[in-house]
Amino acid sequence: MNPKLCLVIGILCISFSPIFVKLAGTTPLGAAFYRVFIAWLCLVPYCIIKNKLGVNRKQLVIALIAGVVFAADIAVWNMSLLKISATVSTLIANLAPVWVGLMSFVLFKKRSGRLFWIGTCIAIAGMVILVGYQHTLHLEFNAGILLATLASLLYAGYIMITKNIMAGINVFTFMFYSMLGASAFLLLIGIFMGNNMVDFPLRVWLYFIGMGLLCQLVGWLTINYSLRYLESTKVAIALLSQTVFAGLLAVFLLNEKLEAKEIIGSVIVLVGIAITFLKNRSIKTSRG
Repeated sequence: MNPKLCLVIGILCISFSPIFVKLAGTTPLGAAFYRVFIAWLCLVPYCIIKNKLGVNRKQLVIALIAGVVFAADIAVWNMSLLKISATVSTLIANLAPVWVGLMSFVLFKKRSGRLFWIGTCIAIAGMVILVGYQHTLHLEFNAGILLATLASLLYAGYIMITKNIMAGINVFTFMFYSMLGASAFLLLIGIFMGNNMVDFPLRVWLYFIGMGLLCQLVGWLTINYSLRYLESTKVAIALLSQTVFAGLLAVFLLNEKLEAKEIIGSVIVLVGIAITFLKNRSIKTSRG
């Protein structure tokens, strides 16, 4: 398939993720578990038939750890989606590239360049407008905003963990083991916390299947395919349009309405994030 067409398909697929979570309206852990587990089940026969299970111990450990971090990210993000609008939650969760740049600077003293810091400042300014400067000054934040911010930090951690392993491991192999680790972690945490993990009505199961097949499997397979042929920086910037698509879907499917400050703040945050990508980057930093 045409890589650009694959990218468009992938973006549209992952844009449905917050919509499915909102429509399901069930436990965040349950939604996160079945999104990953259903996609993993679909990968199992392919990986076995095509002999994609070969991996060394270091790669296995990193893939499993990455899966656990990704699982925590999805679970926390799902929690935020049940507390604030899908548009705002998705936007804040897409702050991951900003945190990756900051982590790289603090932990590895990696210089990110002037454009990165300009974009970061603009994104933070947009966040202040989005939240409301009065609330920011008094450190009064909505629980949903805090959870979405934590989700973006967790996803940034996931990117930091996986950015070096992807060059030496097959994409299907990595997805198989990382999603296995994510599924096991989410199931254990769900059972430990006493969450309902089985007894759901039919409509909720359909939303789970939609998340697993459309968002997790088709969405990320097509995006990963496009990354083999297109510049990663351009793909990363294109992935930011997920926020726009998710917002439009939320308006039509969830009847969500945004305040003026949320619209203005969202646009400023998107501009800031896009500017951070103007310097070439070799990692994928959007979500869905």
